[in-house]
Amino acid sequence: VMNRHGGNITVQSTVGKGGNTGYDISRPLNRVRDFFIIKSGSFRMEEKMQVYEELVARGLIAQVTNEEEIRDMVNNGKATFYIGFDPTADSLHVGHFMALCLMKRLQMAGNKPIALVGGGTAMIGDPSGRTDLRQMMTPETIQHNVDCFKKQMSRFIDFSEGKAILVNNADWLMDLNYIEVLRDVGAHFSVNRMLSAECYKQRMEKGLSFLEFNYMIMQSYDFYKLFQDYGCNMQFGGDDQWSNMLGGTELIRRKLGKDAHAMTITLLLNSEGKKMGKTAKGAVWLDPEKTSPFEFYQYWRNVDDSDVLKCIRMLTFLPLEEIDAMSDWEGAQLNKAKEILAFELTKLVHGEEEALKAQESAKALFSSGNAAEMPTVELTDEDLENGTIGILNLLNKSGMVPSNSEARRAVQQGGVAIDGEKITDIHAQIDGGKLAGDGVVLKKGKKNFRRMVLK
Repeated sequence: VMNRHGGNITVQSTVGKGGNTGYDISRPLNRVRDFFIIKSGSFRMEEKMQVYEELVARGLIAQVTNEEEIRDMVNNGKATFYIGFDPTADSLHVGHFMALCLMKRLQMAGNKPIALVGGGTAMIGDPSGRTDLRQMMTPETIQHNVDCFKKQMSRFIDFSEGKAILVNNADWLMDLNYIEVLRDVGAHFSVNRMLSAECYKQRMEKGLSFLEFNYMIMQSYDFYKLFQDYGCNMQFGGDDQWSNMLGGTELIRRKLGKDAHAMTITLLLNSEGKKMGKTAKGAVWLDPEKTSPFEFYQYWRNVDDSDVLKCIRMLTFLPLEEIDAMSDWEGAQLNKAKEILAFELTKLVHGEEEALKAQESAKALFSSGNAAEMPTVELTDEDLENGTIGILNLLNKSGMVPSNSEARRAVQQGGVAIDGEKITDIHAQIDGGKLAGDGVVLKKGKKNFRRMVLK
């Protein structure tokens, strides 16, 4: 018995042209990715959708250097690939999210990721997408950011022996001799071609420093170094990195006479063509101290109707047939799709327990009828002391408690939360920075909410 639309199939005697296969298929049937055909007493298994085809189907691939070779490499687990992350902050953000998910998908298919943190290139600054010079950072700040990155990446990438590695390009870039770079690397780059690259053209009007002009050479040298030392045969990155990535493949070809490959990922843009992952407070961070799991959940819960299915397709690991089934959803069903998106992504970043807590808080907020018309309480700098405000004082300002003793009791009994995070310490201090922009959602009990905003 067979159900092509997601039922179960049990075969007692799996006999095909080659005799008894001994293949047990008493398990759920996946309509698109993995299905069986029984016809005239014979049995055969259709080929499973491979990882490259899935990346295409999810709309993740923007540009490739050689599609046929790249398809063969990633589908057969022959790719040792790297993606670079410049440690310009102490946390990864939503802008890095798609790259992390891509690394996870490819590692699951048997390929080996190299996560490169740009401790060296961060000393220069990538001009891509910039209209001004990046702020310089100290080596100590960069190293701190690198340490934070690896901890967050470990939620997506298995760094156990032989599975993946993390490298820092400061290990080789900081020791380079300038004359040797000019002679051995610079000779292979055309200034005219470099200036035609989009990342440089954007800066020409306001002025491109010689410091930034070297960024493409440094990134290309990274690929060359990884190719030699780790057998890295492929680089992935955002579509705005295409010129830098081609510089790397060309350097490898010119110096070593060998082929390396590059593939860019579609940038995550909303329906207005703007990069996703920004709020009134700034970036949506993966660090729960900078963006709480509740705030992270709410960001995805509130994406535009026109963006939700694209985000589910590109960012989640839900089977494609489940996503295809949502293609004609409208109205209330789109709200359900947003809840699915928010839960799946919060689970990926913060774990299932935090995702469930964020979902529960959000549902309580919406079911109370306060979501759209939630009372807002405005605070001023005078309400802060040394840039913070105590939780008891915040509760009093909200008007949800009549006294300090009632505020203390609510906290001690576990009935108070900020952005879905339960507060149990009566001495807890809330940073004024969190109250800026959209503010925070303060909850007391199950159905009492206030948005607390610093004006």
